[in-house]
Amino acid sequence: MEAMEPQFGTLTLLLIAAGAVAVLLFLIMKVKLHAFISLVLVSVLTAVAVGFEPGDIPDVLMFGFADTIGSVALLVAFGVMLGRLLEVTGGAQTLADTLIGRFGEKRAPLALGVASLLFGFPIFFDAGLVIFVPIILTVARRFGGSVLYYALPAAGAFAAMHALVPPHPGPVAAANLIGANVGLTLLIGIPIAVVAWYVGVMLVSRFLAARVNVSVPDVIFGEVRDGKDAEEPTWRAPSFGTVLMLLLIPLVLISFNTVLSTLVESDVLDEGQDWVGFLSLIGITPVALMITVLVAILVLGRPNASLATVSQILDQALGPVCAIILITGAGGMFGGVLELSGIGDALSGSLSDLGISLILQAFIIATLLRVAQGSATVALTTTGGLIAGAVADAGLSDFKLALLVVVIAAGATVLSHVNDSGFWLVSRLFGMDVKTTLKTWTVMETTLGLSVFVIAYLLWLVA
Repeated sequence: MEAMEPQFGTLTLLLIAAGAVAVLLFLIMKVKLHAFISLVLVSVLTAVAVGFEPGDIPDVLMFGFADTIGSVALLVAFGVMLGRLLEVTGGAQTLADTLIGRFGEKRAPLALGVASLLFGFPIFFDAGLVIFVPIILTVARRFGGSVLYYALPAAGAFAAMHALVPPHPGPVAAANLIGANVGLTLLIGIPIAVVAWYVGVMLVSRFLAARVNVSVPDVIFGEVRDGKDAEEPTWRAPSFGTVLMLLLIPLVLISFNTVLSTLVESDVLDEGQDWVGFLSLIGITPVALMITVLVAILVLGRPNASLATVSQILDQALGPVCAIILITGAGGMFGGVLELSGIGDALSGSLSDLGISLILQAFIIATLLRVAQGSATVALTTTGGLIAGAVADAGLSDFKLALLVVVIAAGATVLSHVNDSGFWLVSRLFGMDVKTTLKTWTVMETTLGLSVFVIAYLLWLVA
């Protein structure tokens, strides 16, 4: 579905968007109306306010909702199944004990963050976060204190890799649009992402967690309620190697899809080859997670209990995540309404000639697009297309072109808020209300993006 021609000027559209966010926050934080109802209500009101025809509004609402929930529902469902099996069988505890044994208790957040950086290279933000939730919560439950000590370093690592590093779709698209070399963007993006993560996430998370206490939620944990005829298995904790193998399965499978897609888009591989299609299929994130859950049932569940008991445990895991799925989908609905309203086109038109340096222009445009419509990927691709002409005229070196992609990604990272489906995913997975998520996740995403920008800007000056 394409964005409509803007019915109002840029200022009016921005005021409508700002008003919609304000109403949404008022309904959730002051009125205490359920977040799902609030998001749907404000999405409808926003669609009317920006000028959509009444007959088109249902399709507009479903655009963002269906696109978000279609992926998130499968990811969260399979992810929580895997997490529940890891938790009840002691696999998450085994992995946590190994990490703590290697890094020490004080370095547990660092260990989780480093592991997330490695896993975040091929895995998208939402998939990686869902897979790591049981490990994060197990460590947090063991040592106590705010869950943010452990959640923010890991979540921030996945966010950094997703925004900055190919083969993730945002940076690949931006690189192709401005003519940057994807391989060089990868080589430059990785060290910048790591340094910015440490400064803008790891250090900041310590500050935030010391001031905001968030208890361990019950998304994964909970009492296993056996049925009348269910057996009561004695779970034998799996070895570290078994748990690591289970975590590597989605890493390897998803790598097939992301790496091969990048190679095809870069014309390194020919499109349509059977083996490429097969590996891409099993590397689609929901398929990869489904395969991982099936393997987990075989190696964790069946050696200890009947398939009926394992299925019952998996079924009980799904109940608590229904709200997560629906609220995240409604967040995507709100962002989709803003995207289709034409606010991006209006901003693009008004910002196309800011009269400032190209690197600052790229960062400002990406930031405004991110704040206005929520999606980091849309902000990356739109900004890349908008400045492509100016970049072509500038005659930049390959190194500066790669830095420009990183700067666009920095702008597309900051200020994650209520029109971003990722905001709601983090909020619900870690049991935070909207106010707490704004004070922690939004702040951390902003410090991450600013850290990336500062590093890239300094490199730009000396290049």
